[in-house]
Amino acid sequence: MIKQNEITERQPLLNPDGSLQNPGWCRHNLYEYNREDISPSIMRLKEWDFYQVSNGRQMVQINFFNISLASCAMLSFVDLQTGRKFEAMAVEPLTPNKHRLNRNGDEPNYFAYKHGGVELIFDTKETSGTLHFSGKHQGKTLTADFSYDKLPNHESITIATPFKKQGHFFYTNKINCMNTEGSVKLGDEVFEFIKADTFTVLDWGRGVWPHSNMWYWGNGSTFLDGKIFGFELTWGFGDTSKATETALFYDGVCHKIGEVRLEKDPEVGNAWMEPWHFVDRYGRLDLTMTPFYDNHSNMMPLNIIGMNTHQVHGLWNGHVVLDDGTRLEIKDMYAFCEKVYNKW
Repeated sequence: MIKQNEITERQPLLNPDGSLQNPGWCRHNLYEYNREDISPSIMRLKEWDFYQVSNGRQMVQINFFNISLASCAMLSFVDLQTGRKFEAMAVEPLTPNKHRLNRNGDEPNYFAYKHGGVELIFDTKETSGTLHFSGKHQGKTLTADFSYDKLPNHESITIATPFKKQGHFFYTNKINCMNTEGSVKLGDEVFEFIKADTFTVLDWGRGVWPHSNMWYWGNGSTFLDGKIFGFELTWGFGDTSKATETALFYDGVCHKIGEVRLEKDPEVGNAWMEPWHFVDRYGRLDLTMTPFYDNHSNMMPLNIIGMNTHQVHGLWNGHVVLDDGTRLEIKDMYAFCEKVYNKW
């Protein structure tokens, strides 16, 4: 197996010239995010905290991003059974020097934002956290409140990935397996989420990268034999020769795996709703997703700027192998995988 560069000691993320000092991955976020060394211009810097909460029937995305040209706080609700959607957001232009997010999403932090009738709060503690959003959708009050738990010494995966272009990098921490409860209220309607089947994933990202990109991202969490199991699969984005953004999680421990690929690109033949077969090179993962909903959004109509996303949700079956050789059988696990083109 190709050895991946595991970071085990705290160290600066960037060199003074804006390049990554030591590309690799870690179980806890040990990089020191020194955004003062960003090069080229800070106007190319992108930062976001993206929380996705789901029980396999409904999904809520609560996101704050600052891409320097603008900041945005938003909530999106999707009923995965009927396709019903509603959302609220606030956008503020030209924010290179304000609304900067935390430097390490794996440590306790607090972020609050209020603008244009929207209020957003992310309150992260050592082993728990809360999410709050309030705004309006078509004249109705929209609120969401969630609380999630993290396991003691909750391991995740952080990766620092370079691009060929000088000063361009992708720095992200994916934290899943966070058992969650809460609710969304739209006017008189209430949507409840309970811990029996609800999990949150945090997609924490910082970076400077080329204008045009594509990536795959798959993620899910569930209870397996009374313990929390999850996976993180991301590929196609940047130079992953030092580390891949792929891992299994079981009872709070990260089990690193290598490159994962799809047997067939679902874009070929517009086969988004056909089975997706995932395998890794060394026999650690063999999973098939049978889709039941494609959360498609095309926010790049002129193919100039924006995102075109197929986030496909389904039931996953197959097996994975932990670091010690333990084989886990996966049966009808709810999770998702997306293919995204972005130009921004």
